[in-house]
Amino acid sequence: MAQRTNSANTVQWELGDLYATPDALRADMEALQADAEAFADAHRGQIADCEAPALAELLDTYETLLDRAGRAHAYAFLRWATNTGDEKRGALLQHVREQYAQLQQQLLFVEVEWTRVDDERVAQLLEHDALAPYTHYLEVEHARADHVLTEREEQVLSEKNVTGHSAWTRFFDETLGDQRYTVDGEALSQQEILSNLYEPDRDTRRTAALAFTDGLTELQRPLTFVFNTVLADKASTDRLRDYDHWLQSRNESNQVEHEMVEALIDAVTGRYDLAGRFYRLKKKLLGLDTLYDYDRYAPIQEATTTYEWDRARSLVLDAYGTFHPRMADVARRFFKENWIDAALSEGKRSGAFSHSTVPSAHPYVLLNYTERARDVQTLAHELGHGVHQYLARGQGALQQSTPLTTAETASVFGEMLVFQELMQTQDTPEDELALLISKIDDTMATVFRQVAMNRFEDRIHTHRRTEGELSADDFSAHWMETQRAMFDGSVTLGDHYRHWWSYIPHFLHTPGYVYAYAFGELLVLALHARYQDAPDGFADRYLSVLEAGGSEWPHRLMERMGVDLTNPAFWEEGLREIEALIDRAESLAESASTPAHAG
Repeated sequence: MAQRTNSANTVQWELGDLYATPDALRADMEALQADAEAFADAHRGQIADCEAPALAELLDTYETLLDRAGRAHAYAFLRWATNTGDEKRGALLQHVREQYAQLQQQLLFVEVEWTRVDDERVAQLLEHDALAPYTHYLEVEHARADHVLTEREEQVLSEKNVTGHSAWTRFFDETLGDQRYTVDGEALSQQEILSNLYEPDRDTRRTAALAFTDGLTELQRPLTFVFNTVLADKASTDRLRDYDHWLQSRNESNQVEHEMVEALIDAVTGRYDLAGRFYRLKKKLLGLDTLYDYDRYAPIQEATTTYEWDRARSLVLDAYGTFHPRMADVARRFFKENWIDAALSEGKRSGAFSHSTVPSAHPYVLLNYTERARDVQTLAHELGHGVHQYLARGQGALQQSTPLTTAETASVFGEMLVFQELMQTQDTPEDELALLISKIDDTMATVFRQVAMNRFEDRIHTHRRTEGELSADDFSAHWMETQRAMFDGSVTLGDHYRHWWSYIPHFLHTPGYVYAYAFGELLVLALHARYQDAPDGFADRYLSVLEAGGSEWPHRLMERMGVDLTNPAFWEEGLREIEALIDRAESLAESASTPAHAG
């Protein structure tokens, strides 16, 4: 298939900072296995008796081993992500995953033995300065004690994951990466066809939606099987680990209380009227009698502006630099040193991400850049992640990564900075309204759609555990019911939309993930409001939070920014900011002379 060409087609990353060649990776993995075995032989059975300085030294070595393993996995994954159809790249990724699983088995004793140390002894050790670089990691790991199995059992789970959950998600990625959707005789990738849903021409949107559905329908049987298998795998693991609820392990990993998540979900579902209000406004602006699912992302006026790569880079760096020079300095390195892959290429993984890799290296960003305004926002989003991951490297491999809930903070804040920059450059109320509507489109998708998808996940996990395997029709019924609830009667979902649950990777890769998007968006909306009200010192405090990475509990990190995540009423602050955006859009709609059109 011939790829569409644009200004980003030469923007490809260089992975030499990780490894020069695949052979170099293989050699390092062999040496790493030997080093891990020697480490285990020297320290297994000693964690409970370690004094603080000895435990700190042990953790230093353990962290170095994890850094090396993470480097190998990152290289293999990133190399595969740009061409998922390449069998050699897939084979290398599988080889690394198998080696990684063996390495985990050698090193599991550290965390298993730590969870067996009694609470009093743990408290004494954590008071020692020698363990300061690892305090939060040790707190979090010990809090998992009730759900950690014996070392041998943990080894078995690690080994079987390679041919279990990990294998099924790889199959899912490669299947959808290879799938093509035919429009007017042209075979389009998932990224290309979904981008057509943002076109001003309604026939183009409808044709894309139906063609995408046809492609998903072709894959209905294998995708249904993959979903059922992953659901069963998670249920089995949760049962073995004695988790009471399908979301409990995710909340634990996110370092948030279940009650906090419930408060978030209740707050968002309780304001589905905001989604209904927005889409009714959009229907009016588009001049449509009925707003169908494929009309949701339609621009309200013809989008004549495209953003070549150099312009997008300048917009993002200018916005970041206005907020804090250091933020722009870090982001600039991604461009200068080829840490970004933005080209459209055959077999490339769809979507976008920033991979933190390991503290001894640096993050990498993947995009599929199509020169639209929303691609600029995506660039801002992923670079927000990248800056966060880069600044947090100082916390080391054990505390660099943040929980998913706060992992979205920097990305969404970066988007907001660029959005404000773009808003200031608009020449007319019509242009301002068009950009604002596009921003609210994204907010609807990030907050309300993600919570609706959480409700779908809740349905399918519960169904799988109480009633057994789901048919494709079962999945579709749960999908349609939870999606319709979000729109509050404002959007008509066509029958074709029944199949659209089956392409969403988060349901499989990271069950329970999706609410973190809503968490991050509402948190950032509240933070940005604070920034606008009291900017003095805000940027410095914000960067200190990013540098902290995962070295503190999320609610304590946010206390530095004047936010109380433990207060259920907090979510209303973010929802009020969304309501204010809709108020502004309605006001602009009254004053703008944008002619209504039917797409």
